[in-house]
Amino acid sequence: MAQTDAPDRWAQWRFAIIGPLLAAPPPQGQLRAALQTLADTTWTHPIDGTALRVSFATLERWFYQARKADNPVAVLRRRPREDHGRCRGLSAAMIQALAAQYQRYPGWTVQLHYDNLVAWTQAQTDPPSLASYSTIRRFMKARGWQRKRSPKRQTAGAQQAAQRLQHCEVRSYEVAYVHGLWHADFHHGSRRVLTASGAWITPLLLCFMDDHSRVICHLQWYANETTEVLVHGLSQALQKHGLPRALMTDNGAAMQAEEFRAGLQALSILHEPTLPYSPYQNAKQETFWATLEGRLMAMLEGITELSLTRLNALTQAWVEQEYHQRRHAELDTAPRHRYLDAKSVGRACPAAKPLRQAFRCTVKRKQRRSDGTCALAGQRFEIPSRYRHLAQVSVRYARWDLSAVDLIDPRTGQVLCPLYPLDKTANADGRRRVIEPAAAATTPPVSPPSETLPPLLQQYLSEYAATGCPPAYLPLPTAESDA
Repeated sequence: MAQTDAPDRWAQWRFAIIGPLLAAPPPQGQLRAALQTLADTTWTHPIDGTALRVSFATLERWFYQARKADNPVAVLRRRPREDHGRCRGLSAAMIQALAAQYQRYPGWTVQLHYDNLVAWTQAQTDPPSLASYSTIRRFMKARGWQRKRSPKRQTAGAQQAAQRLQHCEVRSYEVAYVHGLWHADFHHGSRRVLTASGAWITPLLLCFMDDHSRVICHLQWYANETTEVLVHGLSQALQKHGLPRALMTDNGAAMQAEEFRAGLQALSILHEPTLPYSPYQNAKQETFWATLEGRLMAMLEGITELSLTRLNALTQAWVEQEYHQRRHAELDTAPRHRYLDAKSVGRACPAAKPLRQAFRCTVKRKQRRSDGTCALAGQRFEIPSRYRHLAQVSVRYARWDLSAVDLIDPRTGQVLCPLYPLDKTANADGRRRVIEPAAAATTPPVSPPSETLPPLLQQYLSEYAATGCPPAYLPLPTAESDA
């Protein structure tokens, strides 16, 4: 049962005392005796439960107020003080000084504000009366003057995010269907693990969560935060549960990489990054981190030698056996049950190879005409001779995987052929392939030499002859005699 507010508890307590007299009024002339009996009775305080007695005059006043009113409980409520909401212990000058101080230094604690008010009061020629610390604290709390921490980075984006948080309200949200929105984020672990090389590292946990059901689609500990790690984890989540409609991430370097954004676009997944310096938009993930640290990581405190493989195995078991089956306080059901019962808008995941090929970036490179190669990530790749007419080629690849490089059509994005690294050792055997016909239009056949002058030169001769002038040159006499 919900707890009743203090004014209502007082009204109900008073009505419980006077109510019997209203339900069964005493005979004429016996009201005083009935009220005196109530005044001699010991009652229980409605707030702290101590013994309490009510005077005869107070009981008489309550009786007549309740008898004349249409709603006896309402008139028996405690009246608010006339100075409610006003701080009598603070003068106008003190309030003005405190307001100016808070406006200039919103990141100060209440204690620091109070200490500065003490110093300000001592510096005044006619100092006002100084209120207590509790009075200052209540005054600031009543007006919503809470401590506002300054952003860690004094950049334009951080200041804009702080102003937006100050002037715009924050609302909790939830999509209506399963796979309507996923959340993705990295979490820095609180425990170090021992690698195979004998080094201690602090791993990062990559997690993908469904917004509607809070089901963890996939989570895995990694040694670092890179685009390759992000794509590796996302590919497993997609193969387990299918394609979501949207994915929310922060603005980390891995989330903004071209391979990741191109993969989401190829799979028709809407990428919804959070606003800069606004982690509260991904609060469901932050809540899960607290649950994980308070449950799983707390149970691993006694384990000294913890490897990344063992940590991943323990995390997967905890998620499947406890988190997915445990009642979620906000959902009032287990995440797995809500995932299975709610309507899903997800789609089937493609096969492993198309999924792998989706997360690649597209770059343009100049073709070296001498040997038909292009440079890519510090290596040279051979381009088939039928594409030797292309001065610039479009190549699709992932920076962490040069084993799958494709030449594509820049207009349609269609894969034309795979490209392989230049093998100079194999080319040293002297054998050469016959040049394939170019993919562009074939060159027209060359006609045999002819004695006929070209049309333009014939036009020049005709125009020159029409002038009637002899040729503007003198032949050598030897040449003339030879002629």
